[in-house]
Amino acid sequence: MDAEYADRRRAALSAGLLFGSYHFAATGDPERQVDHYLDTADSTELMVLDFEPNAQEGTMTLAEAETFVRRIHDRTGRFPGLYSGESFINDQLGNNTGTILKECFLWIAKFSANPPRIPPAFPTFTLWQYTDGSAGPQPHAVPGVGRCDRDKFNGDEAGLRKLFGLS
Repeated sequence: MDAEYADRRRAALSAGLLFGSYHFAATGDPERQVDHYLDTADSTELMVLDFEPNAQEGTMTLAEAETFVRRIHDRTGRFPGLYSGESFINDQLGNNTGTILKECFLWIAKFSANPPRIPPAFPTFTLWQYTDGSAGPQPHAVPGVGRCDRDKFNGDEAGLRKLFGLS
């Protein structure tokens, strides 16, 4: 949990920025993880499951990720986004198109100028993280911020605002 979540949220929104939150997936009891996440984050904002290897707390299994997503939907009536690296999500899903994860919007990381390979469960990506501020194509920095993650949205501004619940 980010102890500064509330302050960061308040500052971002007061600056006119779009704001969302994510849960870094860990192995074990995905329902408890959802409950903690929703007790911490504002469930009306953009929510994302960060589904990638977790060296500190153990990597969430595909079945646990599906349970997590289902529980978010049961509690909020909405599916979260799914953030994952290109190799990891393709390895996890393979050709599986029957997963509930396909109800999530896909935010995929591939630090390259070449578009990511999308698992068959998804028609396309919604967001593509093309750099982490070091690897991947330039620019790596934002004026006034410095080196940071950068992403491309697969749509227009109206679609981005809709994704963040601002339509």
